Amino acid sequence: MPLHRGSSHDGEPSANQRKLALNPFYGVADPVAGMEAAPPRHRMPDGPLPPHTAYGLVHDELMLDGNSRLNLATFVTTWMEPQAGVLMGECRDKNMIDKDEYPRTAELERRCVAMLADLWHAPDPSATVGCSTTGSSEACMLAAMALKRRWAAKNADRYPATAKPNLVMGVNVQVCWDKFCTFWEVEPRLVPMEGDRFHLDPQAAVELCDENTIGVVGILGSTFDGSYEPIEELCAALDDLQKRTGLDIPVHVDGASGAMVAPFLDPDVVWDFRLPRVSSINTSGHKYGLVYPGVGWVLWRSPDDLPEELVFRVNYLGGEMPTFALNFSRPGAQVVAQYYTFLRLGRQGYRAVQQAARDVATGLAAKIEELGDFRLLTRGDQLPVFALTTKPEVKAYDVFDVSRRLRERGWLVPAYTFPANREDLAVLRIVCRNGFSSDLAELFLEDLRLLMPELRAQPHPLTRDQNAATSFHH
Repeated sequence: MPLHRGSSHDGEPSANQRKLALNPFYGVADPVAGMEAAPPRHRMPDGPLPPHTAYGLVHDELMLDGNSRLNLATFVTTWMEPQAGVLMGECRDKNMIDKDEYPRTAELERRCVAMLADLWHAPDPSATVGCSTTGSSEACMLAAMALKRRWAAKNADRYPATAKPNLVMGVNVQVCWDKFCTFWEVEPRLVPMEGDRFHLDPQAAVELCDENTIGVVGILGSTFDGSYEPIEELCAALDDLQKRTGLDIPVHVDGASGAMVAPFLDPDVVWDFRLPRVSSINTSGHKYGLVYPGVGWVLWRSPDDLPEELVFRVNYLGGEMPTFALNFSRPGAQVVAQYYTFLRLGRQGYRAVQQAARDVATGLAAKIEELGDFRLLTRGDQLPVFALTTKPEVKAYDVFDVSRRLRERGWLVPAYTFPANREDLAVLRIVCRNGFSSDLAELFLEDLRLLMPELRAQPHPLTRDQNAATSFHH
């Protein structure tokens, strides 16, 4: 979650100004009665408000948020069927941890884990262990904790006295991996980008490995450009390293998005538990898993890959239950919605939904390329995501100008620079999700076309502070 600071009272409007914050019609019987109760913004009010008044205040302020359906920055699901929403409403008061009180919700979670184990070709799905999380970031944290604990057990004679663990990954990893390394005191070893390679290189990753490497992270679907990292090649390179040195280093696949795309659209791409070196996989149920925000999944190949000491067996509310999570209370709604979506779509349905998203992405990318001003880095033919930049001959505007002008029309398209070794490259990234239809893509393209004459007529790029121009949202 974002880290916020408390606001000072310096910006607090006067009492008279706050009265104007309320629509007179929010009053129950007397239209002006409620206007005396306008609450402060930065401290709790002294007394209660009528529910419709509180709703009206919050509702009006939230209208200033962007339209989530037009947000082409986020990977997060922004549309579900009404029936899924009804189920989520029926389950929002159920605490997932209380498996004794809500055994059927727990059973649906177990079934989801079993379905994912089968989808990801676990050698023995019945032996695969896994759990739901609040999202793929927590799932990554849990998987990385297991990697560290397994390494520590193998190096008990050296750790923590002399050996410092490290984790090898591409510089394009999501920020949760940086957080893990900081929070759990692990050295991040990052494979930089080079030229037109925007993700991890297997051989470069192997060269960073040593006896203190707890694992290597491979990303199935980079958030920077939507490309798959070569997981099979990475595992082959680590197999060769083991033959040469004896170092047996596991791989974790961060499949936050791609683990719910590749099984349906790219079945010949080998990246999952078919590779013996892959010890764990995570995904985000609320990205291409097609569920509203609040659910992720992490699975381990076998119980041996998840150290038993990390699993807490809690005697809580009438029964003993194993738990492995960073939080203890969580609504069951998203897990129920995930099971509903698995049941509702099946493999054929998921294939149709993800193929539609990919078709929209590749089609939109091709049409943007036809405008003549942009160079595509990717084309949406892996994740339904593509990145583009302006051609070298375009001098009048840059990607930050494009992002800013599209925002004026309601479209949220992030512009950002790439990390070390390619900081010279600034791009736009467009995420195509379920709900971003071909009709919406045509409307987006029409707005972009309308902007082009004005952008081309600029004397120079207008964005002074590129760091503040827009933000890069995973």
